[in-house]
Order: sequence, then structure tokens, then C-alpha cells
Amino acid sequence: MDESARQFFQRLVTTPGVSGFEQPVQRVVREYSSPFAKKSETDLHGNLILAANPEAETRIMLAGHADQIGLIISHVDEDGYLYTQPVGGWDPQQLVGQQMVVWSRRGPVPGVIARRAIHLLDEAERNKVVQLKSLWIDIGASNRQQAESLVEVGDSVTLRLDTVELANELITGPAMDNRTGVWVVVESLRRAAGMGLKAAVFSASTVQEEIGLRGAQTAAYSINPQIGIAVDVTHATDSPESDRKQQGTVKLGGGPVIVRGPNMNPAVCDRLEQLAREHHLPTQRVALGRAASNDSNVMQISRGGVATAVVAIPNRYMHSAVEMVSLTDLDHAAELIARFCASVSDYREFIPQ
Repeated sequence: MDESARQFFQRLVTTPGVSGFEQPVQRVVREYSSPFAKKSETDLHGNLILAANPEAETRIMLAGHADQIGLIISHVDEDGYLYTQPVGGWDPQQLVGQQMVVWSRRGPVPGVIARRAIHLLDEAERNKVVQLKSLWIDIGASNRQQAESLVEVGDSVTLRLDTVELANELITGPAMDNRTGVWVVVESLRRAAGMGLKAAVFSASTVQEEIGLRGAQTAAYSINPQIGIAVDVTHATDSPESDRKQQGTVKLGGGPVIVRGPNMNPAVCDRLEQLAREHHLPTQRVALGRAASNDSNVMQISRGGVATAVVAIPNRYMHSAVEMVSLTDLDHAAELIARFCASVSDYREFIPQ
């Protein structure tokens, strides 16, 4: 991963973009991609679609969703405390004691999520699983009037966005799900554009995946691809208490994951694995017996059908403040997908026989 691409990744994971509030992320993508994207458009839904060789008959769609899980302010009480609703799939236990940021029109407002100290909880309360509706955000306001001078109902909230680099090219922080996918599809386009493409390649930074795969559905309809690759995170199973019998063996640093199952076109998956072998790129394989809960789900059944695949980035501790990925896995994923795009000349070779 070269330095400019690494800086792009750092900007992505430290930029807010709760589902429905992805515009700051899309601005980062648009700025980075301007030197190499032949075409760049934002649709009415908010998807940012970049293209290389856009006039070719065979069209490949790469999708990585720009949105992250978060909260939205639903109430400000008389004492200036903020109450929220979840946006996406939260485990409320992950939020207790966390530093948060409210992204108001006036700028970022720091706060914390807290509950009563353990000394003040009775035995029943200590053994009870906390509910999100019982948690509040404290921004230090002394009353409702002061709080409402800083934030508004409807403002989005994220965990404090930061990263920590660990040993072995691992990096941890919020929003790895799925700024990693955005980075991969944009970087794949950049690399593929210099490989003499015969097919059109569209990289979509999609919106609202975390609330129902919404952006990929509208983007796929507009692009009308014959081939699609969704890039998202998947659960790494190289940590304690993982169920490898069901989830497979997935290691950070072991390479991107190629998923096999009914949501996947076997010819696309075969080509990806063949190219990985030819170019000495490590990959891992998992099985999924249902439609994936990511953008590939809706891409596959768009219009007359799309030959889809998933290239997944191993992620420990998903939907938490300490999501962890390998930078080498990202780099290998981008190279593999770029090589795939450069190998495609006619979509008909992916029609199941």
C-alpha cells in the first residue's frame, strides 16, 4: 500500500458517515478519485459512482458501502442529556463508557455515554443487560437550552473516530465496517484503470447498507451491470470463542476471503481464485448457505440478474469501537479485484452452464 493510498484509508476511517449521513465520506472519495476516475456521479440516493472505460459493453460493478452504524438524537431532556435511537445493529453493551461525537450542523460536539456507577447499582441492576433506551449521552450541557444551542434532534452520532496501529500491519478502530470496502473498490478502480481495460468498471461507494442494503439496490439498477463484486467485512475466526465449524477458518493477514454459496456466481469465484494463484495473492475461502447480508444480496437480483461475488475483508470485533483488520488484506483485495477487472472482456463467459 503506497503512502497516498494509506492516507486515503486513514481519512476514510476517521470521517463520519452514519447511514443516511454519508456525504462527508463521499466528499473524501470524490477528492481522492478525481485524478483517475473517468467519470464521477452522485445519484439522488447519495451513492457515489466512479467509472473507468465506461462505454464498454460489458459492465462490472464494484460495491463497498460508505455508511457505518451509529445513533440519532431523538430527545433532549430538561437537564441537557441526550437520548438516542440506534441506526444499524448495535450491541448496547459496546456503548457503555464510550466517548462519542455528535455531528451537528455547527460542527462536532464531543460527549460520553454513561450509566450510574457500579457502586450505585443494586444486585439486580448489576446482573441486568443494559438497554439502549436506558443510556444517555452527556455533552456537558447544564440544561436543555444550552444543549439545544449545540445539537438538534435528528443529528447523527458516532463513536469517537480514531485508529490505533498494532503489530503485524493490523489496525483497529470504529468504522472498519465498511470503509475498508470503500477503500478496496476505489483502489481497485485506480489500479485497473492502468491495466488496459476491455470492460467498463464502476466503483460504487454505496449508502444505507446497514439499514437494509438500500444504496446498492438503486446503484445496481442505474449501472445495470452484468458482473458485480461486493466488498465488505466478514468475521475473523482467529480469536477466542469463534465457531469455526460454522463460520470457517478466517485469519487476519491470511488474505481476502472469497465466499462460496448460492449468492455467488461460480465462474466469477473461479476466476478470482485462478488469478490469485497466478499472481501469488493469498486468499481464504468460506461457505455461506444463504443470501449474504451485504450488497451482493441485492446486486444479484437487480434487473435481469447479475453474476455476483463477495470479496470480504477479515474483521475482528465487528460493530464495536475496536474493529480490527489487516492492511495487507486490504492491499491484496484491491490487487486481486483490479486483476479480475482487467481479465474480463465479455460478460457472457460468466453465464452459468
